[in-house]
Amino acid sequence: MVEKRFGTTCLGLLLLAGGVAARPDALLADAAEKMDRARVTDLLKRGADVNAAQADGTTALHWAAYHDDPRTAALLIQAGASAKAANRYGVTPLALACTNGGAEVVELLLKAGADPNATLRGGETALMTAARTGRLGPVKALLARGADANARDRKGQTALMWAAAEGHAEVTSALLAAKADFQTPSPLGFTPLLFAAREGRLDTAQVLLKAGADANDAVQSKKTAPRGPRTGTSALHMAVENAHFELAIALVKAGADPNDQRCGFAPLHMISWVRKPNRGDSDDGDPPPTGSGKLTSLEFVKELVALKADVNRAQKQGAPGRGILGRSGATPLIAAASTSDVALVHALIDLGADPKLTNADGTTPLLAAAGVGVGAPEEAAGSEPEALEVAEILLKLGADVNAVDKNRETAMHGAAYRNHPKVVQLLADKGARIDVWNRPNKGGLTPLVIAEGHRPGLNFRPSPPTVAALHRVMLAAGVTPPKTPPLPANLLKP
Repeated sequence: MVEKRFGTTCLGLLLLAGGVAARPDALLADAAEKMDRARVTDLLKRGADVNAAQADGTTALHWAAYHDDPRTAALLIQAGASAKAANRYGVTPLALACTNGGAEVVELLLKAGADPNATLRGGETALMTAARTGRLGPVKALLARGADANARDRKGQTALMWAAAEGHAEVTSALLAAKADFQTPSPLGFTPLLFAAREGRLDTAQVLLKAGADANDAVQSKKTAPRGPRTGTSALHMAVENAHFELAIALVKAGADPNDQRCGFAPLHMISWVRKPNRGDSDDGDPPPTGSGKLTSLEFVKELVALKADVNRAQKQGAPGRGILGRSGATPLIAAASTSDVALVHALIDLGADPKLTNADGTTPLLAAAGVGVGAPEEAAGSEPEALEVAEILLKLGADVNAVDKNRETAMHGAAYRNHPKVVQLLADKGARIDVWNRPNKGGLTPLVIAEGHRPGLNFRPSPPTVAALHRVMLAAGVTPPKTPPLPANLLKP
């Protein structure tokens, strides 16, 4: 749940012992594994070696800790069982007791000499395990015995990071009281607050903020995690991208900048792809994040604007893989239009979004709604009926149906990119002039050539319905479509 789980867990490592043939000197451990306390008692009376281990090094005390059985654990410790014993995977009884969250067994083991700072091979301490489990008793017991609240595993993560990510507010408070560091990030740039924000842990985030965590915390790292957040991604960005809208508002009320663009785009830009992710390769599309809290996405937008988010904020940088948002300068309305999000377009306009603002390329919301910026139409968010409705909304607000951007593209180019024949007809009905749109863009492509299947960076993908729609509007305008559209010269080059 933090940056990455620690591979095989303590429990999984121990259970690898299952199926191993019993050893004659491990009868005590076998009895403890089966939770046969009478057999354990009998074997101890007969002088069985209390520290004899199974083939993988698992002792009877390991099994008592695994089963959270304080009576058997006490019996074994009284008989001389080593609380520091480790199996061949480096797992101690204390690690297992912390996994279970059994405070009584943890106390017994610590009193018997278990090392509160012993680590697993990945560097996970008992305190980290207890923090992840979320039971307060073991955490307090470990801290009282000198467990290091700021120890780091091999990924640079701390017990506080685990507690914050898992949403354990009481444990978070206990660690903070023990002077756990909430400011120093992991090597990948995550602080405890960033972990809490990503996972939607409102309670732990509030505990951290009350302790002095910066509401504007952001990822700052020289390392780059595969598919991880870019440097400058703030706690607010993480909350929004994962649909934790109630937490996002709490962060803004605690001082987070509602217009933060350190990662290149503001929360109001992000909401477009959070509400309507690209469809990807699936017929049903990628689902939106599950999220948390009581606020809907549209309620969040309204609250964020009320908290001084700029509804016309221009995007500073491109957002790779986000269609029109791959180019700088887009407004939240352009982003919403590009995903054909009717409800969001209405909400933004009601909140004061200017439908005439363009991105740095001069692309208007109407061009974005029609499809300018779409690379793979089958993967882009939004259906043709939705795109039609958004286009009609913008046209009623005075959008220029004959606008041409700096790449010499028009709304008709966009309709061709998206394979939307009904949008082609709508644009023609609303006054799109053929002498404006029936021209090649900077890449040498007319709408008809695009519809015939010639798209930048893609294989040949024709859309016969879109071709037919373009033929109809061309003929209606007195222009005879070429029987075989000529390929642009740049596409003929090897």
